[in-house]
Amino acid sequence: MIEPTAADANDGPPRAATPAISVRNLSKAYGDNRVLDNMSFDLERGRVYVIMGPSGCGKSTLLRHMIGAEEADAGQVLIDGLDLQSANPRQREEAKRKYGVLFQSAALLNGLTVAENVALPIQRHTDLPRSTIDLMVKLKLELVGMGNAADKYPYEISGGMKKRAGLARAIALDPAIVFYDEPSAGLDPVMIGVIDKLIRDLTAKLGITSVVITHEIPSIFRIADEVLMLYGGRIAFRGTPQDLRNSTSPLVRQFVSGDPEGPINAPRQLADLSERLIGGARRKEAQA
Repeated sequence: MIEPTAADANDGPPRAATPAISVRNLSKAYGDNRVLDNMSFDLERGRVYVIMGPSGCGKSTLLRHMIGAEEADAGQVLIDGLDLQSANPRQREEAKRKYGVLFQSAALLNGLTVAENVALPIQRHTDLPRSTIDLMVKLKLELVGMGNAADKYPYEISGGMKKRAGLARAIALDPAIVFYDEPSAGLDPVMIGVIDKLIRDLTAKLGITSVVITHEIPSIFRIADEVLMLYGGRIAFRGTPQDLRNSTSPLVRQFVSGDPEGPINAPRQLADLSERLIGGARRKEAQA
């Protein structure tokens, strides 16, 4: 349930606050492959949302649409009520200042120091003096435990440190929303725990909305306020981690348990069988 804002309480009947993110009837296809199928959901402010699902279910495609990196075939993505697809260039630029992105590879520039990488979005989107930018960079690096690595280059630090530096850059402009693309990819279990704790701590301390794309089942139970599972281009499950743990859905249970047998495999097994039988016959005809 969305709580009314303080301003609403002083201005007549309470009104629902605008969700941080609204996805409305979003559809995207690549040829005959319909990756997102009329998908709709809202994400409220100040919570950690995990988006999970098997490979190829549309997680990355959904993320690209939510950050305005790809246009939909139909539907809308609204950031703080603004439709990214129909927004003019000025509005789109303002909307992009409201969110940061931690990419799977951290996407740091090797020719710049950690501090210079974190400073990039501040330099691009503001006219602040150098001294103020330097202070902001120091604060963000301290928040992620990277204060001692400011002058190091990305090739001089570990994978986990790169992720933390990327996170410092993602929050450089004090965004209302942070998107995390597989933040645990390539990390050891201890460093995964460190990143998970950072996500929870930053969400609480900064009051941001965190949207995390991940396959890491232990991480999901550690960090999520709410979980959305994608399958077949739609939302197959939405609920709390406890709801996820208690779900009787064969789809959900197979994904959470990692069972190799179940409904997630069935369409792939059918496709493989079809390729072996029909595709093989066609290849033989072509060779004849």
